[in-house]
Amino acid sequence: MTAELSALVITAASIGFLHTLLGPDHYLPFIMLSWARKWSALKTAVITFLCGLGHIGSSVILGLIGVLLGIGVKKLEIVESTRGDIAAWLLIAFGLVYLVWGLRRAYRKESHEHSHIHIGGEAHYHPHDHHAEHAHVHDHQTTQNLAPWALFIIFVFGPCEPLIPILMYPAAKNSLLGLVLVTSVFGMTTISTMLGAVMLARAGVSFAKFNKLQRFTHALAGATICLCGLAIQFLGL
Repeated sequence: MTAELSALVITAASIGFLHTLLGPDHYLPFIMLSWARKWSALKTAVITFLCGLGHIGSSVILGLIGVLLGIGVKKLEIVESTRGDIAAWLLIAFGLVYLVWGLRRAYRKESHEHSHIHIGGEAHYHPHDHHAEHAHVHDHQTTQNLAPWALFIIFVFGPCEPLIPILMYPAAKNSLLGLVLVTSVFGMTTISTMLGAVMLARAGVSFAKFNKLQRFTHALAGATICLCGLAIQFLGL
């Protein structure tokens, strides 16, 4: 391994780690949805891994096309920037829809009392909520199935901005093996960091008690996801 390739490998690992930690969209959506939807540790890890794979894979494919066809870096950066805008707006939209759905669900779960006057003047009170009205069970099952797919699609659109110009193109000038090695190190570091951040935060959240906020877990998850999208789009995170 040449000194240049060694430096690229170290750079790939460093950028993969920092790029992931500095981008809250890489872990906050998974943490919040795992908490709100009560995903198991295994399900959380699998969904995070697959989304990370889609996130890395889309940029790798684009980078390989650029390298093989000799497309200039500037042109690919324009494509990546466009993909980034799409991913950010999709994240904002998903967060808003999930927030509204979470608020509606919280309202239906709110218990309240109705009184009835029986013969003889005796008043009878009974608490209930509206969660089970109008066959809303299927509504929860639909969001349960759609949420992971929505995240996966968003992450496929989401670009790894430093991968192509900083790592893939310089590595391709070294050798094909160097290109594969640098890309693999970046990808493994990124996904490992995502998994580490998500699983550690999930373990911490599972110990915390949020009884008063329990009804609003889905709404809070939606708000957090929406804020992540806004931070990406307007703050460049």
